[in-house]
Amino acid sequence: MLKKRIIPCLDIKCGRVVKGVQFEAVKELGDPITMALHYTEQGADELVIYDIGAGLDERLITRSLVKEIADVVNIPLTVGGGVNSLEDVQQLFENGADKVSINSGALKNIQLIYDASQKYGKQSIVGSVDVKYVVEKSAYEIVAKGGKELTGIDALEWIERLVEAGIGELVVNIIDCDGTKKGYDIAFHKMLDERFALPVIASGGAGSLADFETVFMNTSATGALAASIFHKNELTINEVKTYLTKKGIPIRV
Repeated sequence: MLKKRIIPCLDIKCGRVVKGVQFEAVKELGDPITMALHYTEQGADELVIYDIGAGLDERLITRSLVKEIADVVNIPLTVGGGVNSLEDVQQLFENGADKVSINSGALKNIQLIYDASQKYGKQSIVGSVDVKYVVEKSAYEIVAKGGKELTGIDALEWIERLVEAGIGELVVNIIDCDGTKKGYDIAFHKMLDERFALPVIASGGAGSLADFETVFMNTSATGALAASIFHKNELTINEVKTYLTKKGIPIRV
């Protein structure tokens, strides 16, 4: 079995790390460079950086910030936020990103995924999706514009298109769980397991040691992304890894 990855996420807004609940009530939490270095020293397997305002503002995440973070970390760095063209992808790689995450840019033009994976290799192109369960339809749908707009697009069908276009990895953020600390959406990840075989990073809902165990024991997720519990020092990465190791889950140490 592949070793599972523990991945902190830094949501950036106006150059600062922020976090909310279900994409609302966003609060400032700290300096991204300081926090990136902190998580690297704690033993994070990778780091994900998202500029959560870039897509709405129709701009790319600040390249100088990406470079500053890349210069202080020695772990793989995935970067996203306002990626709408091959030039955007190239600029992020040139400034230190190891993988580029594409979300809204693919909704506008899925050809971007194909072109980027052909040019840079699918292993370096990450598909990112924001997903919400729509009770009236008993279905999961893709959400756009920072979680504010239901697209009406079936989540599983959209993910299938991303896979066909050439993503090498998928980050799934369940908005209903985001920031709630009530656990990952296991039901949706089981649906993914039935249809796809690519690496999936679960995101949204981590609130306890048991939540990490549950997602790894019950789904094929290869990584677990978390923000709130790490940012607020409720758990450390080392505590999570120690706990999972004792539970027999293969973890990078």
